[in-house]
Amino acid sequence: MNAIRVHEYGDANVLTHEEIPRPEPAADELLVRVHAAGVNPIDWMVREGYADDALDPSLPYVPGWDLSGVVADVGTSVSAFAPGDEVFGLMGMPDPGNAYAEYATVPAEDVVLKSDALTHEEAAAIPMVALTARRALFEVGDVRSGQRVLVHAAAGGVGHIAVQLASHAGASVIGTASERNEGFLRELGVDEFVDYRNQSFEDELSDIDVILDAVGGETLEQSIDVITHGGRIVTLPKPPSQNVVTNARNERNASIDWFSVEPDAAALSEIRTLVENGHLSVTVSDAWPLSEAHAAHRASQRGHVRGKLVLTTDFGAD
Repeated sequence: MNAIRVHEYGDANVLTHEEIPRPEPAADELLVRVHAAGVNPIDWMVREGYADDALDPSLPYVPGWDLSGVVADVGTSVSAFAPGDEVFGLMGMPDPGNAYAEYATVPAEDVVLKSDALTHEEAAAIPMVALTARRALFEVGDVRSGQRVLVHAAAGGVGHIAVQLASHAGASVIGTASERNEGFLRELGVDEFVDYRNQSFEDELSDIDVILDAVGGETLEQSIDVITHGGRIVTLPKPPSQNVVTNARNERNASIDWFSVEPDAAALSEIRTLVENGHLSVTVSDAWPLSEAHAAHRASQRGHVRGKLVLTTDFGAD
């Protein structure tokens, strides 16, 4: 089968398109014919060797954790799925997900049936960002109706899903992004918009109950200035320094938390239901064939992506 492999850490040029043996499913796995694979920033961070020790795959490895496709075979102990089923999910983290390939073996417990409301491209774009946004907002941030929620990088992968989830939960949502994304975000449910290039959110905002920070650095530090006393900040890029955590506690009695997303089929089923009921949508800004994974990684690294990027296989994503 065709696959993308990484034989050494480095820039996008280390992504090689090659033929490798098709895997066989273990007893508790599915063999999935991949139609589309999601591209996430963590993919190129791992490829360059920037990720933490928990995401340190042995070389060579096949990148990618998000996929959507059709079950081709099932392991001997699998009863919940059958060949021909359309499935999607976030697979195997922190182990290599192997999604950048025509076939991938997937733990059956990590995937759910794909909804007819989603194309394969859309389904592959959802798992990592939606599970991250859901956990950040509701499990860590404890977002409730009536609260003020600030989403940094609101037009990005996690951000544009978080905006919709928070709005659906009855929160008042503020989003930071570039001016070109204001209309896009207001359609998704943003009540207040801050153009981060021409406005300083710390001058514009105050009394925010929950902040979802997908930027880090100075943005995280400045977020302390706008969080309400006793509020919660959830940061995604990397664990916060002890100094920043201490400042938030001393200045605002606020918490700053970080977590690593994990597969969660039950949560993904809830997300699928929101899609089916019209409460959640995913934006796929670009799709590349598997052989052009390097181009997708370069686009992801340039940043400022609206929504998500995906790869498609020769089987075709509808």
